[in-house]
Order: sequence, then structure tokens, then C-alpha cells
Amino acid sequence: MVTNFISEKAKIGKNVKIWHFAYVGDNTMIGDNVKIGSLAHVDYNVVIGDNTMIEGLVYIPPLSRIGRNVFIGPSATLTNDPYPPSEKMIGVTIKDGAVIGSRAVIKAGVTIGENSVVAMGAVVTKDVPDNTVVVGVPAKQRYSREEYDRKQKKWKS
Repeated sequence: MVTNFISEKAKIGKNVKIWHFAYVGDNTMIGDNVKIGSLAHVDYNVVIGDNTMIEGLVYIPPLSRIGRNVFIGPSATLTNDPYPPSEKMIGVTIKDGAVIGSRAVIKAGVTIGENSVVAMGAVVTKDVPDNTVVVGVPAKQRYSREEYDRKQKKWKS
């Protein structure tokens, strides 16, 4: 038997797909056409915008805000305690159109700008401006989203 735990206090939009063994906490709001992969953990008081895709094994902590048309790759981890263990929490903000690569880690309180890309395995400790690609440990700006899109288009052809 495959089971998910989706809180009765969560608000789920239309055409949402939540895969095997996922968790969605209290007072979380999920927009329309969202996909949440297997074993993902979306904690309480999280907001996820329309058309967002969250892959398997992703952790989204309480108080996080995820925009529309966001992609979060497998095993990415967002955090909510900049100085653990403490009792004061702050979520991560990911703005519309951002891409978070597999196994990226994002520090509590950080904002990922609109249409920005966080490379796989990057460790983000500071805000990322709009339309920027960051890579590495710690993450540093590498190039623009426009250049990323050109590389992606070339890869697809």
C-alpha cells in the first residue's frame, strides 16, 4: 500500500500530482498544476505557486515561499534555521521561473531571484539576483539566465 501524508489543513489546487510517500504539512498552500515527487517533504506554512515541479527527495522547510513555474531538482534541500539549533526560523524564498538543480542546498533566509538558476550541488548562502546563474560551494555568479537558455537550446538540438 502506497501512502502519502497530506494534512487536512493543507490547501491543494487543481490538477496537483503528489507522488509516493510524500508529506505535505499543515497550512501549506499549493497552487494549480503542481507536481511533487516521491519522498518529498513539504513542511507546514509553505506556499507553492502554480505550475511548479518539485522532484523526489526534496525538503522544503516551514515558512518557505516558492513562486510560479519553478523547478526544484531531486534531493535539493532548503533550510529554515541559519544558526541551528535555535527557535527562530525563517524560510527560503524562490521567485517565479527559478530553477534549482539537484542536491543544491539553500541557506535559511535566502531569496533566489526571478528566472535565476542554482546549479546542481551548489551551496547558496547569499541572495541570488534575478536572471542569474550561480554555481559552486559557496555559490557564485557564473553567467546570465540568457546564456543558460542559449546553452540549453543548443543542448536540445
